Amino acid sequence: MNFSTLKKAVVTSAAVGALALTVAAGSASAELKKQEFRVVGTWGFLDHWKEREGPFWNERLPKLSGGKLTANAKSQTELGLSGFEIMRLLKLGVFDAVHGVTTYVAQDSPAIEGADLAGVIQDLGLYRKANEAYRSILAREFEEKYGAKLLMIYAWPSQQLWCNLGDRNINEYGLDKLAGKKIRTYSTTLGDFIEGVGGSAVTIAFAEVVPALQKGVADCGLTGTLPAYNAKWWQVVTHNIRIRLGYASSFLAMNLRKWNSLDKETQDFFMKHLKPLEEEMWAATAINDQRGMDCNAQGPCDGPVGNMTAIEPTAADKAKLKDVVENFVLKRWAKRCGTQKCVDEWNATIGKISGMKAAL
Repeated sequence: MNFSTLKKAVVTSAAVGALALTVAAGSASAELKKQEFRVVGTWGFLDHWKEREGPFWNERLPKLSGGKLTANAKSQTELGLSGFEIMRLLKLGVFDAVHGVTTYVAQDSPAIEGADLAGVIQDLGLYRKANEAYRSILAREFEEKYGAKLLMIYAWPSQQLWCNLGDRNINEYGLDKLAGKKIRTYSTTLGDFIEGVGGSAVTIAFAEVVPALQKGVADCGLTGTLPAYNAKWWQVVTHNIRIRLGYASSFLAMNLRKWNSLDKETQDFFMKHLKPLEEEMWAATAINDQRGMDCNAQGPCDGPVGNMTAIEPTAADKAKLKDVVENFVLKRWAKRCGTQKCVDEWNATIGKISGMKAAL
């Protein structure tokens, strides 16, 4: 599917979603009880918040509920949060609903981490299918570990490597050359991958990566293609190594006590209207994955071109990736998971769809 077709798809999806919301709003809003929700979104300078999360809570929700459902919704950036702590704050009731990245909040549940194990899936369509298959397991873990109701799952553009190699004319750089490099990660599973290729994993919050790369605290970083562009990584790194290590599996969850306090009409209202938002997320991710690669490299781009050198993986890189996933990523995760049930559930869902198998 080319860029223009993808763009048309997401615009159509957004229009259909907005129409569905408008048609349903008139009858539904009359039955709703007035209340406000305290909500945390993702990063304020990235498109998911600016174009979808923020507008849903701050504009669409009050409009479509006839002003009965409103939100005090702010991004993690505005609240000064890193993203790692949001589920614990949700559990405490500090917030009513939060958007986040699964591997950021998997400290208390290796099963949650299983939704986005580094390097397992290289295709977005297959990745979505795998996450849908795993959805009931995520829902159970969110409820048991965090007292939360899982309402939505979505993704970000593919997580790739971004390195400062000094000379932009270097056009070959295999995974074997990452040995000894300090590489920014944000999850245990990405750290497993980095250690598997001989690098040193450095955990750095997203908002702090650019100065870390600038100062040499890290030689490379891992993040999504468009997030890397929007955060201006192209100003401090020279190369994009296009190995896909995941799509940053993400979610919307509500405090379970809050959810259970809602009447059926309000619960039904959310479930109905969050579905088109979820579709918009996936459609936008498909567009933004390619857009991010184009803008960071030589274009085309609707903003400044990053002029990074793009390096496509060779057959040797793909073989190395498979070896590291099997012998580092999956083995270490299975050990953290700790039970045969946990491993079997993953193998029956994501493992089956990806063709990979974890073992204790």
